[in-house]
Amino acid sequence: MKIISYNLREHTARGELEAMADDHDVDVLALQECDHTDMPQTLGHLELIEQTRTNRLGLAMYARADRFEVQGTKLFALRKSMHDRVLKPANERLLAAHLLDRQTGAEVLVGDFHAAPLSATNSLRRKQIAAAHQGMRAMRPGLPSVMVGDFNYPWFVRGLERRLAATGYQLTRMPSPTYVGVRFSGYFDFATSSGFEISDLEVLPQGKSDHLPISMTARIAA
Repeated sequence: MKIISYNLREHTARGELEAMADDHDVDVLALQECDHTDMPQTLGHLELIEQTRTNRLGLAMYARADRFEVQGTKLFALRKSMHDRVLKPANERLLAAHLLDRQTGAEVLVGDFHAAPLSATNSLRRKQIAAAHQGMRAMRPGLPSVMVGDFNYPWFVRGLERRLAATGYQLTRMPSPTYVGVRFSGYFDFATSSGFEISDLEVLPQGKSDHLPISMTARIAA
């Protein structure tokens, strides 16, 4: 399945989504920093699976309606950073979906993840990632699982990669920076997976967001 993840930067890139879904023939679209009051039920051939409704900067996931049957969804509140406690941008930082692929008969788990911002520590983000993986596994143990999103982890990624490998997850970095800010650019948007092979990595052209959309193909591992 072809997956695109995109941080909309406080919903400013909302107008790009219809064209993105059609131009790139997307199967699953995972979004961060959405305004839940302005997310349509459909984006071209994609249908809204679930979205957060209590977050100021929310999550939303779309999937190809003619291919996937939604078996279940779950929203997860992860450990809060000081930024979360003071400014309250997000109560839930993981949206997970259990999907049945009608083409192959396979069941898979797909997660849309948004880690705490850079004001938090890498240690806290590692705990959020671990809790997100644990929550997805608990939904349906043993299924192939892929989680995409804004990990806010531009430094010391090799250490994170080693820690994830010890728990059975592979970290996939993009071939070029996924964030372009005023002061620096970096690799913020990743994928983690278990039971999948991730290929066809591409960072799409920048739109109105300071994050660039990331695109990949996830195939169930032999």
